[in-house]
Amino acid sequence: MAKIKLVTDSTSDIPKELQEKYNITVFPLTIINGDEEYADGITMTNHEFYDVLESCDKLPSTSRITPGILTDEFEKAWKEGYTDYIYVCINSKGSSTYQGALLETEDFYEDNPDAKNDLKIHIVDSLTYSMGYGWAVIEGAKAIEDGKNAEEVIECMKKWLDNARIYFVPMNLKYVKKSGRVSAAAAFVGDALGLKPVITFEDGDSKVISKIRGEKKVIGEIIKMVSENRVKDTPYILATGMNRELGEKFVAEIQNALGEDASVVFPIGSIIAINSGPDILGIIFMEK
Repeated sequence: MAKIKLVTDSTSDIPKELQEKYNITVFPLTIINGDEEYADGITMTNHEFYDVLESCDKLPSTSRITPGILTDEFEKAWKEGYTDYIYVCINSKGSSTYQGALLETEDFYEDNPDAKNDLKIHIVDSLTYSMGYGWAVIEGAKAIEDGKNAEEVIECMKKWLDNARIYFVPMNLKYVKKSGRVSAAAAFVGDALGLKPVITFEDGDSKVISKIRGEKKVIGEIIKMVSENRVKDTPYILATGMNRELGEKFVAEIQNALGEDASVVFPIGSIIAINSGPDILGIIFMEK
């Protein structure tokens, strides 16, 4: 009988209560802010990190999971009798984590050739961020609970990954300008005109698909876009940022318009906040 270990990294933004509920192991990426280093999602809460980010002159950087951790985890899983180890990781186009995981898989099998017959390691490149793949991991965990084998679990997750759509709307363009997601000239014009870009991801690349003029129109435009493109009666997830009042309004109006409660409401994680700013709204849903 299959014994499956399912893991991911902190950029998945899976809330701790869901990590515990579904027995999902989450490895922290490292955030580097000057001379200080933080374990993402462990050293401080997301809202505490927003305060740190607001005080930074230079954007913090990030690094992948500490090398060696995965090989140790592979060995531990092997000795505990797991037959499959599934790691769903952050977009390979924005992080070296995926390539690092492949290298550590090779190293593990080289050091433990007998493990090849016992433990199959599956490294899944999500090609997305945040709960865009965090929800896929939760669906995978549910499939494990239902007794699915590793291939069926991965197929279940890929169904979400292949059809999920993210809309992130940064309310302040200084962070997307610094991160390069929007050019300095575009950010200057956007600020002057009060434009808020709607950012999505396609095949791992970020893309501005719309520009909303004025903060007051943001929620209404997101509702319109989601209503036109979402598969009804499928899960959707809401992301909020440092502006709690705006976040609460966003959640209430989205849920009222769609007539269904969000599956998860979560504060956007550190990695997205670094690149898009902590003042942000977002939704992840199954696209038609």
